[in-house]
Amino acid sequence: MKVKFLSVMLILSLGFVFQAKSDEGMWLPNKIKQLNYADMQKLGCKLTAEEIYSINGSSLKDAIFQLQNEEGQGFCTGEMVSPQGLMFTNHHCGYEAIAKLSSTTNDYLTHGFWAMKKSDELPVEGMKVSRVVRIEDVSEQVLADVTFDMSESEREKKISAVISKLEKTAVEGTHYNCKVKEMFKGGEYYLFVFEVFGDVRLAGAPPSAIGKFGGDTDNWMWPRHTGDFSIFRVYMSPEGNPTDAYSPDNVPYKPLHHLPVSMKGIQPGDFTMIFGYPGETDRYLSSFGMEYKRDVFNPIVVKLLNTKLVIMKRHMAESDAVRIALSDTYASLANGWKLFDGEALTLKKTDAIAQKQGLEDEFADWATKNDDRSEKYSKILPQIKEMYSNLAGPTKEMIYLSLGLLQASEHTMTTLEFYGLKSQLADAKNNKDAITKSTEELKEKLGTFFDKYYPVTDKEIMMDMIMVYYNDIDADKRSGVFENYIFKTFKGKTQQESIKLFVDAVFAKSIFTSRERMEAFLNKPSAKVLDNDPMMKYLGEIIMEAQMKSGMYTSVLGKLEVAERKFIAGLREMETARVFYPDANSTLRLTYGTVQSYKPRDAVKYSHITYIDGIIEKMDNTNDEFTVPKKLVDLYEKKDFGPYVDETGNLPVAFLSDNDITGGNSGSPILNGEGHLIGLAFDGNWEWLCSNLLFSTELQRTINVDVRYVLWVIDKYAGAGHLLDEMTLIK
Repeated sequence: MKVKFLSVMLILSLGFVFQAKSDEGMWLPNKIKQLNYADMQKLGCKLTAEEIYSINGSSLKDAIFQLQNEEGQGFCTGEMVSPQGLMFTNHHCGYEAIAKLSSTTNDYLTHGFWAMKKSDELPVEGMKVSRVVRIEDVSEQVLADVTFDMSESEREKKISAVISKLEKTAVEGTHYNCKVKEMFKGGEYYLFVFEVFGDVRLAGAPPSAIGKFGGDTDNWMWPRHTGDFSIFRVYMSPEGNPTDAYSPDNVPYKPLHHLPVSMKGIQPGDFTMIFGYPGETDRYLSSFGMEYKRDVFNPIVVKLLNTKLVIMKRHMAESDAVRIALSDTYASLANGWKLFDGEALTLKKTDAIAQKQGLEDEFADWATKNDDRSEKYSKILPQIKEMYSNLAGPTKEMIYLSLGLLQASEHTMTTLEFYGLKSQLADAKNNKDAITKSTEELKEKLGTFFDKYYPVTDKEIMMDMIMVYYNDIDADKRSGVFENYIFKTFKGKTQQESIKLFVDAVFAKSIFTSRERMEAFLNKPSAKVLDNDPMMKYLGEIIMEAQMKSGMYTSVLGKLEVAERKFIAGLREMETARVFYPDANSTLRLTYGTVQSYKPRDAVKYSHITYIDGIIEKMDNTNDEFTVPKKLVDLYEKKDFGPYVDETGNLPVAFLSDNDITGGNSGSPILNGEGHLIGLAFDGNWEWLCSNLLFSTELQRTINVDVRYVLWVIDKYAGAGHLLDEMTLIK
């Protein structure tokens, strides 16, 4: 479920509130005792609330970690499965790390990797993990001086001042980090205190033929037969403190809690609980927002992503080096492409929008029944409707400008990193020290810029992306870069030929498409070189335009944010008996439900579980998405499944539950009523890909890899049983 693709100034935060059901909601774990515990017990939870979340002693929350990149942005979930810092997550969550460590000589993506002793484990540069220490509701403090009719600037000023003080006080004198996060569009605020570990090492990963079996074809689909797991180990300092980076002196982390691993299996109706870090939901989006996504936002993103993906896939198929270099970027883009495409399709084919319209009709009627309510809330929905109507045109311009032009080349935005040096070189005599410092810093990034850069692929993508932009955007809305620079400087017989001449020049002359040219420039920096660089000129024509259009675009979004916050306040006044949960926002959450099958359409019912038989049935060694390793086939033919079979004598691979998850939950543990690990959540299902916008008891499912298949791959396939020896196995 990982969705990670670059998008300049394009993150939409849109949200509303809908009624919660017993198995709906991504709940804050510090609220479980007050809000959910009784319902969880009825479904089969045998843990106490204190065993799930505690700040005074060891609890489940202490085994749950968020995976983070170098900038500290979370993207997946992992869980401690041994007292020696061993961490499970999804294969697709570890994919970037595995790709980074791979080469044509050591192709861990294709062949897998298994550390047979701790000294063999591979440090992953830039990968971090974090653990929540405590969560505190600070809404009362943050909102103490805030009023309903206060101006946004005054409101923001008061809130920011309180948050800054709270965050400073919370970690003073400790090694902890903290962040206050808003919920319900600013209706509530919570303080999260956490610690970060920067020494993470790859301990095991199956080959992609297991960890990514089914590829793009099976992505979001059921039945599923993907062994979507990878294994890392977290390290701490010899003194037991968090670490900033790899050091040979560091020692395996000793978690406050690690998850026992159950080999007992699952049955339909069994209690299930998922603990993790769901990324972003718009679960309470209005019907107007849904129509906007269906008709405007999603189709544009799908078209532009597909333009890149077609070229990348062809080049990756032609070269192992290109395949390894682009594998993680391709997987992320492809995942996002299919999600946005499926989400729009689901909104067209289901009654999701009609459900939201029913809620809005109820709200509009309620608002008019009282003069005070009418003054506060009766105009909210008409305002939201008008804002979305006004947003369609700017959205198309912004997305095409961002994905179509600003990210046409892998290195278009790299030029921004040279803007400081460009201004320094304009007055080189008075900026000698600054120029030296800037060039040295940029030299250190050469590897980041070019180690896995393939200009032939990038050139074809850039040409196609610019052409898609040029053909799809009306002349009066089109960027000035064409008339002001490309067509003026590069004289072709046709406009397409002029664009081609420009792209040819970028890849023949620009310092941003050649490591040798960039290195030569940094060794002898010159204002003239930057002033005449075709990529720098191209970006210079676009960037001010992008900032101006972005300002108008974000202005509308800001007004939407205010209207949405007020709508939520009104909805909570209207439905006082409902228990509301906040949208996911990459903070620690808990969701509970049961093992469940489902009926996606007439005369079709899907079982809750898949077996290894399905892998063999799907096997097609002429198709890289459905290749099956010979060793797995040999083990299958011998029925060498060890103690990992279920009551049928067969080896389970994946199972379904009705837990409520989204991107970011990838890699999250799915637990039984005793808090034992029974699998890893890794996907949602195609039939309800609008799950970020609306929950469906009947159609929404979580796809989980069965932990028995994970153990079997580690033990029987990889021969890495020593990893199992670290775990607490429940038989």
